[in-house]
Amino acid sequence: MAYLVLAYPEISKSDYDLIQSYRSVNDVLYYSVVEPHFTIVFPVFDIPESEFIKEIRHQADDLKRFDFTIRYATINKDAFSDYFHTFLVPDEGYSTIVKTHDRLYSGLLRENLRLDLDFVPHIGIGNSLEKLRCKKMVDEWNRDNFEINGVISKLTIVKYENDQIQIVEEIMLKKNTPQHRI
Repeated sequence: MAYLVLAYPEISKSDYDLIQSYRSVNDVLYYSVVEPHFTIVFPVFDIPESEFIKEIRHQADDLKRFDFTIRYATINKDAFSDYFHTFLVPDEGYSTIVKTHDRLYSGLLRENLRLDLDFVPHIGIGNSLEKLRCKKMVDEWNRDNFEINGVISKLTIVKYENDQIQIVEEIMLKKNTPQHRI
């Protein structure tokens, strides 16, 4: 059993349907396991649930909701298996996701942070043992201009066991308040 933190994007129904339709054919590993999401904290096995929740609540206490925009797909080689993955990666919102990821790993989870792997914020849409199959997926998405706009307004703590995701808790991010300049 592992605990993760996911950010489920709030996107239009048409964008959601497009992603899910594509995933139903191309995401053989995760389509039936989890909805489209950004992974903020990857599987943590060595921290009890209550401590994990307390730490995520603490680190997320002053985080604010944010917008993102995705305009491209890319390929990524899995560091732990022979699979290649096709990712939708945000243009806008990228740095906010990275900073959120870094914040959640700054305390109790520090020892779980993989510094040997680049963190690339993404929504996974496909995977294959054949790298050229994933390259074809990337080319299909990038052939035409597309734009997926959305918002991240909460972080979701989940338990992952036996290829099933169970929501443990949702943490609402603070609303942005206008800043007045003098």
